[in-house]
Amino acid sequence: MVFKQKKALIISDFDGTICKLDVGSEFLSRFAGKPRVELERLCNKECTGSRAAYQQIMPLIKGNQEEMKEFALSKGKLTRGFMPFYRLCIKKDLDVKILSDGLDFYIRCILENKGITDIEFYSNVVEFGDEESMRIRFPEMNELCGRCGTCKNAILHSFRLRYEKILYIGDGHSDWCPSRCADVVFAKGILLKQYEKEGLPCIPFEDFNVIHQYLKRNF
Repeated sequence: MVFKQKKALIISDFDGTICKLDVGSEFLSRFAGKPRVELERLCNKECTGSRAAYQQIMPLIKGNQEEMKEFALSKGKLTRGFMPFYRLCIKKDLDVKILSDGLDFYIRCILENKGITDIEFYSNVVEFGDEESMRIRFPEMNELCGRCGTCKNAILHSFRLRYEKILYIGDGHSDWCPSRCADVVFAKGILLKQYEKEGLPCIPFEDFNVIHQYLKRNF
């Protein structure tokens, strides 16, 4: 039997990309009681990387699960154009997956609140216990590197042979490695600056209307 590749897979980051705000950063700042600048330093500038930073930050988090969900929903506005983009992907039979170095509970909470229950996503996993305790797991980590909690690069490569093309949408540090292995890259924020610095081709975007138009023209 000959294996037939699907047309395209679209991989997107969540925080600051599908979601207008970096909900993860907002969440950690609110419930860990640390200024955002200190959290960003831990995650992005020290040699530890996000995985070790999460392990340092999670014991500081105080709050109950419902309070955290309510906070996530208050911050979880989708980026303009995402829903028309996603409806077009369904119409054109283009698969969409979310790769995030954020936390599963707020991603699921925000997507379900918007009626989106059919997008597969990969992220770090929070487990809530008794008396407001919580722990974090990294089911998608890469032991060979260990920097990110979720190794987006490894996940992308696991899908490589199933699709003719992979399109990548992102904005941050954790998108740099995987995006370089995609066929088409949509970039903004830190990721766009890195692509411009390296002189690599990408398509700048601010919202999903740009990506929607690209899909209409090319698929």
